[in-house]
Amino acid sequence: MHTIISVTENGDKIAENISKHLENCKVYNRDEVKRLGLKEVTEKAIKESLSLIFISSTGIAVRAIAPFIISKDKDPGVLVIDSLGKVVISLLSGHLGGANALCKKVANIIKAEPIITTATDNFKKEAPDVIAKDNNLIIDDLKKAKDISVKLIEGQKVVFIDDRNLIKLPKGYVRLPSNKDLSEENENCLGLLWVTDKINLDDEFLESKKKFKTCLRLIRKDVVLGIGCRKNFSEEDMRERVLGFLKEHNIDYRAVKTVATVEVKAEEKAIINLASFLRAELLIFTLQDIKKSSTGMKAVISLRKPLELGV
Repeated sequence: MHTIISVTENGDKIAENISKHLENCKVYNRDEVKRLGLKEVTEKAIKESLSLIFISSTGIAVRAIAPFIISKDKDPGVLVIDSLGKVVISLLSGHLGGANALCKKVANIIKAEPIITTATDNFKKEAPDVIAKDNNLIIDDLKKAKDISVKLIEGQKVVFIDDRNLIKLPKGYVRLPSNKDLSEENENCLGLLWVTDKINLDDEFLESKKKFKTCLRLIRKDVVLGIGCRKNFSEEDMRERVLGFLKEHNIDYRAVKTVATVEVKAEEKAIINLASFLRAELLIFTLQDIKKSSTGMKAVISLRKPLELGV
């Protein structure tokens, strides 16, 4: 949901115009804001909305959101529009919160000038958080993401590796040399952005990794776990064993997309809670599904040889 907060009569008109073109909009007009209180309206909007659009001065918007800001990966996108509708400013969470994209969209609706100040956008380079958002990836370390962005802005070479080669080379990045080593001519490659489901680089890359000042992983959720266990298996034991299994096989636990099991285990709390802990979908296969997969029909995963715990 988008929440629009107006503090002037003319702002009410702008809000009404925007709400006609944006789906799922909640508008607080000037009178409602005065009656309910700006702090209360803002707090409610931040908890419930994907984005906030203030039609006010920048100062009013900044003071309103200040008590409720958490971090760039949790905050909603925030825009500010002046009361005459001349400019639309991307104020907060431009990348992960989608404020930059929304800024351009809203500016087009009201025929205003979009103001975007994130440096990577202005330098025509793709920040790690943009790549993560566009490809549904998990940022391993926000501080390292910032360091990579700084390197891009400063013109330093940042190597891009996608284990599955699904993402085309982003703007501002370079490929790792074919010999998987950084020779003297590539010694300025001080950053590495690595899209993977792994914890550590393969041994063949380890020497190259030492050359980088900053190595950032963007984690792809692409791992499916087939799980079987005895009845009333310990939830804690289940989690410890699975995490140990993943670590042993160099798989980041955050990369698990699906926990799959057979229908007779569908009510096992250990499996249900494991899926919840991993923030993964729980996929239940029938015995007939398994028989089909064993006869050559395509299936998401074969449960004929799952990770068996306690059986």
